[in-house]
Amino acid sequence: MSRNRGAGLKVLERRCMGLRWKGMFIDADDDPTVQLSNSRIYWCVFSQNPVGPDGGSVDEDCCTASRKCYKRV
Repeated sequence: MSRNRGAGLKVLERRCMGLRWKGMFIDADDDPTVQLSNSRIYWCVFSQNPVGPDGGSVDEDCCTASRKCYKRV
């Protein structure tokens, strides 16, 4: 796996196993000069889009055990 495994996620241990983000698939060092955007960076493996199966937004803060569609890692 990439050197920056988990780059961009604030709370790795609480995330849903369905949460995906572009950084998971890029083997590159973080570049602090590149502005990060929250526009469709995250998607759900279950719904295959930036909206989860429960109709809620998909991101590192929202995909927690408080959601009905949450699956523990």
